[in-house]
Amino acid sequence: MAKSSILYLDSPGEANTEGILDAVAERLKKGDIRHVVIASDSGKTGLLALKKLGKSGASVVVVTEMCGSEKEGENTMDPQSEKELVDGGAKVVRATHALSGVERSISKKVGGASRVEAISEALRALFGQGAKVAVEITLMAADNGAIPCGPDVEVIAVGGTEQGSDTALVMRPAHSNSFFSMRVREIVAMPRRR
Repeated sequence: MAKSSILYLDSPGEANTEGILDAVAERLKKGDIRHVVIASDSGKTGLLALKKLGKSGASVVVVTEMCGSEKEGENTMDPQSEKELVDGGAKVVRATHALSGVERSISKKVGGASRVEAISEALRALFGQGAKVAVEITLMAADNGAIPCGPDVEVIAVGGTEQGSDTALVMRPAHSNSFFSMRVREIVAMPRRR
């Protein structure tokens, strides 16, 4: 049996980012986790994470949206932020959302919802947007080879609602084609209200 504390936030949102990253830094002090996966579209949260976690010894993986997610042919993360992340030792993963991707395009065009979108909505409804994002970016990082996978591997995944971070989970990562092997093993921090 292991004892751990959980940081519960009053509400989601960007204002929680520094507190979340402090909670992650505290959790990393146990020394059993070697990888942190951070959602960051613009690079702002990724850069803050690198600043706060860079000396922890854990690798920092910053997951951003695919090219064209907001505007055709353009990335959401500016090149300067990406360069600073990479120069600072972070890995940057740019990938299609694991819990929507092509499925969302089909739903928009012909209606209905896919099973993947149902998983996404269930995670969002039960645990909040930040937890849904944490699960999704873990899949994306694993699929891109940025983090290891396996039954004995654990990572901390940090997601948020709109901008910034408000949720941190200790995850057993998995690839998209092994989604049901993934596990949430600990809640480091999350908002109580969605």
